[in-house]
Amino acid sequence: MVSDLKNDSSSVTMPEHAAPQEPEVAGPSFPSLVPVKRHSYGLAGTGNLLAHGENLAVMERLSDYLRGRVKCAYLDPPYRTGERFTHYDDDANHEDWLRDVTARVRHVWELLADDGSIWISIDDREIHYLKVAIDRAVGRENFITTIIWQQRTTRENRRVFSNNHEYLLLYAKNPRKFAKARNGLAMTDDVRGRYVNQDGDPRGPWQSVSANVQAGHAVASQFYVITAPNGRKHVPPNGRCWVYNQRRMELEIAQGNVWFGKDGNGVPRLKKFLGSGGRGLTPETLWGANDVGTNDHAKKHIHSLFPGEPLFDTPKPEQLINRVLHIGSNPGDLVLDPYLGSGTTAAVALKTNRRFVGIESGEQAATVAAARLRQVVEGEGGGISQLVDWAGGGGFDFLRLRQGRS
Repeated sequence: MVSDLKNDSSSVTMPEHAAPQEPEVAGPSFPSLVPVKRHSYGLAGTGNLLAHGENLAVMERLSDYLRGRVKCAYLDPPYRTGERFTHYDDDANHEDWLRDVTARVRHVWELLADDGSIWISIDDREIHYLKVAIDRAVGRENFITTIIWQQRTTRENRRVFSNNHEYLLLYAKNPRKFAKARNGLAMTDDVRGRYVNQDGDPRGPWQSVSANVQAGHAVASQFYVITAPNGRKHVPPNGRCWVYNQRRMELEIAQGNVWFGKDGNGVPRLKKFLGSGGRGLTPETLWGANDVGTNDHAKKHIHSLFPGEPLFDTPKPEQLINRVLHIGSNPGDLVLDPYLGSGTTAAVALKTNRRFVGIESGEQAATVAAARLRQVVEGEGGGISQLVDWAGGGGFDFLRLRQGRS
């Protein structure tokens, strides 16, 4: 199975720089999951869990605890590249790989909250097969979008094409509820610069947006003549209708929310004020390296935490996971990562006041992920730390899947 790596935690040892120290926490009780106090760290009762074991088996043991509570799940499965990496072999048979990843997606799906979402990182070797398989497993109607992430900025000259991007497949348990719950992005300087105050409005800077929309689903009350303050008449363009009915539009005009141009003869447009941003900017599907980092950024960060040690070859940057968790969850929500790897999702969850459950099957659950999280609790300053003013805190319980029959 793609995630069935070395699971014998009896041989796991912490590296020197992450030797256990006080304070320690006592682990909670779950079927067949044994608390390991020497790898747990920080405050007790946080609800943060780092589990060492095969991810499907661990999720089954945690099902009663997690079902309906996971607001945002991030999955970074092996990509089936055919390569051998430091911590795992990525050479599974295609059919076995597809079956195993789909099984894990299906299980995560059962744990999601009603407005929860699942985000899956993948590259172009398997994305199309995986998309079809997940459509069948959880429902094509629950697919939201495909995000393109610029995961490298340098040119790879040894290949026919330099592949500089990967993908994130996004599904929501209930697309309508997710649409209402998801968060927007912070206003950028570029977008903020579009807001001006052409008429000295006391409410501040604004930009104008179209007052008409496509008429495909319009009702009769959206077709009428708008009379501007100067008496000029306006009708919607062919195939279009007004965004509001006549009564609402007249109210908007009376309140100074409709712009007819500097001379009063322009096509009516709605004024949107800078101070009424609401839920923030609508996320786009192209995520550039300048905004969310690259694999290289992530590797440099990990190596700064564990200098001189062989670590993950393609870790995800904290900036990328921060955007995922920001869009898909809020502080206090529970996030799940069943392919935790180097611990990036858990680190970002800690730094942004989310609760997390992370699962890793290899011995790096203790030697890397837990050791990294100890540094995060102590106030580690890399990744998104400066962005979110991280100064340390929190804690986590380390659990090990009991070997043999439960």
